Amino acid sequence: CIFCKIVKGEIPSYKVYEDKSFVSFLDIKPLTKGNVLVVPKKHSRWVYDVSNFGEYFELAKVVGLAAKKAFGAEWISFLTLGLEVPHAHIRVIPRYKKDLHGPVVDINIHENYSEKELKDIADSIRRNIN
Repeated sequence: CIFCKIVKGEIPSYKVYEDKSFVSFLDIKPLTKGNVLVVPKKHSRWVYDVSNFGEYFELAKVVGLAAKKAFGAEWISFLTLGLEVPHAHIRVIPRYKKDLHGPVVDINIHENYSEKELKDIADSIRRNIN
């Protein structure tokens, strides 16, 4: 599982938060600036199978608010489709008036950033986590 490899540090990522239960990192195909994923360290196939479900969603809120503050987003969308990677994950998507998605997020529309930009985005989110 690619997310298990990220959790173990076998695959590099731009982490914005990590504790004993969860890790949050930039989406490799960001839908908007500041788009992060929140995943449990213990492999669970579905979001509803995560044992500390409330804590999981609280972290998604914290990370989302940090991204919102860092980049001046208007609001945050949360997606839990579970289709792309067979490891529970919450997509935290900062939304902007002029993003490419309109009222509904289109998971096929991605933004591209350089390595330096990704590092700067992750640093900005980390600095805004309370």
